[in-house]
Amino acid sequence: MNRRTVTISEVAKHAGVAVSTVSYVLSGKRTISADTRRRVLDSISALGYHPNAGARALASKRSNVIALVLPLRAGMHVPVLMRFASAVVTAARRFDHDVLLLTADEGTAGIRRVAASALVDALVLMDVELDDRRVPMLRELAEPSVLIGFPAEPAGVTCVDLDFAAAGARCVEHLAERGHDEIALLGAPSVVYDRGTGFATRTLEGFEAAMGEHGLKGVALPCEETFDEVYETVRDLFLDHPGLSGLVVHNEAAVGHVLAALRQLGRRVPHDVAVVAICPDDVAERASPPLTSVLIPAEEVGREAVRLVMDKLEGRTVPDSTLLAPILAVRAST
Repeated sequence: MNRRTVTISEVAKHAGVAVSTVSYVLSGKRTISADTRRRVLDSISALGYHPNAGARALASKRSNVIALVLPLRAGMHVPVLMRFASAVVTAARRFDHDVLLLTADEGTAGIRRVAASALVDALVLMDVELDDRRVPMLRELAEPSVLIGFPAEPAGVTCVDLDFAAAGARCVEHLAERGHDEIALLGAPSVVYDRGTGFATRTLEGFEAAMGEHGLKGVALPCEETFDEVYETVRDLFLDHPGLSGLVVHNEAAVGHVLAALRQLGRRVPHDVAVVAICPDDVAERASPPLTSVLIPAEEVGREAVRLVMDKLEGRTVPDSTLLAPILAVRAST
């Protein structure tokens, strides 16, 4: 065959069947005998036929594309975000969907543009703020959507995420169980808190609630991402709180800098200060020493977001909120 596009009629002629039979084999909408199905598939393979995506979209009123809305903004740790994106892409392929990645910070305008274009069947949104301007629009859109993260008022939208409040509390509980009575949280960069980003704020709330419940002393600080900034923060922290013996770090980009700063300040982990991180397992395992950590389950969250949005696309009922319980792995740092 030459390089021109093979038509469905040519496939039908080659297989000795009707065009509608080829269509049913491709769509699975009707039962076709095993022998006929095999002849059609053999002809598709021999001729190099590829179904026309535009025609399929017109026929099914589906684009077979999910939009992943991931605005790349200051204070966001891209390697971890890409884990979520990769999980969404992989899960979407299992449902025969591709993913359109939207990284511009367009807010509601970007969502309106994509929805109006009929480019996508559904949307998955990340970097959710407590007062997220996109949420009211999502409640009104015809296209189904799922948020990876929770706004302050999640009624009327579908959300999935790690229970970050419980994660912050679990870190405190772990250190309290080991006898630490003065603990600090080194959190996300200040710009993340300034935006009211949900995961950072909820971790802080969980940390503070657990500190009060256990009657512990402590402080919570934003933590920037460069070594010089992290070193200054850690140095001043111990100058102001000389009795501090436990650290919770919720900043993947700063984890290595925190450990390096502690070494330069002559504080041994875990002998002088215990460290717990909220981060992916491989980040914790590569650290020196390996860090006790609460896993950020990017792969599981991404898969669940796609499953939820596909269920909504098919008209199935889904829960409004899905919170994954934190899992703490104990390693050498505590």
